[in-house]
Amino acid sequence: MQLLAAHPALATVRTLETAEERSVRSLLRQEAIGYENGEGVERDPAKAAELYCKAARLGDAESQFNLGWMYANGRGVERSDATAAFFFHAAAEQGLEQAVRMLATVGGPPNYVPDCMVDRAPPVMAPPPPRVAAAPQEVLPADAPKHIVDIVKKHAPAYKLSPALVLAFIKVESNYDTIALSPKNAKGLMQLIPATAERFGVSRPYDAEQNIRGGMAYLRWLMAYFEGNVSLVAAAYNAGEGAVNRYRGVPPYAETRAYVLRILAQFPRFNHPFDASVTEPSPQLPLMRSMPR
Repeated sequence: MQLLAAHPALATVRTLETAEERSVRSLLRQEAIGYENGEGVERDPAKAAELYCKAARLGDAESQFNLGWMYANGRGVERSDATAAFFFHAAAEQGLEQAVRMLATVGGPPNYVPDCMVDRAPPVMAPPPPRVAAAPQEVLPADAPKHIVDIVKKHAPAYKLSPALVLAFIKVESNYDTIALSPKNAKGLMQLIPATAERFGVSRPYDAEQNIRGGMAYLRWLMAYFEGNVSLVAAAYNAGEGAVNRYRGVPPYAETRAYVLRILAQFPRFNHPFDASVTEPSPQLPLMRSMPR
């Protein structure tokens, strides 16, 4: 509370997607609307569903809602409340209010992922890396402040994490701002939400060293849980491990997909060594690996 009083204008951090990403999804959605309603082209519900699903897979909440509506009403596709629920939940989790209202009519999400939502593009699941204790040395980002680099390098070996990986998360999460605050009340360099801070024993999230150690503890746990898969770890850090398990891969959220790409741009490796003694792996990993790519 004292620090809050000393800094009344805390920085607000959001992970923003690029204009190109928004444009691709918008074009797919508009083309789908045309085929769904016969606007400028011959009406083709099957083509509309295909295009909606491409946009939905890229995280377009409106396309997710529209596709849920098609399945809920059998509009050119076979009616399925379960499939509708999948798409309504995805849109609702991104904050689309009309999708939230539709959940009352279709129930909970199914325990499967519709085939068209299996992302076959990026190699989300690579073979797990060797279970070794430490990551190899890497070049650290030139823009990282020295005092933050020093903290990371001091503690990374204890958490069996590459300093470059940790700094990638700090860069993307807060851009090295020790007093960053997100709209979801995530705080500090590694943007710890209150539940995560409590989970990993962080009582002072605006203390740089304590915040980084808490974030490292979470990353170490996620690395073990997803057996070193950097894409899944990044997705879970942004959206939660529950969402990654439920969607059996990177969730179809625009923010999360953009977040994963930003982490990989800073740390261009799909695998990272992990400590298997930290926790049991996700029970969904075999299903993720068995999905066609």
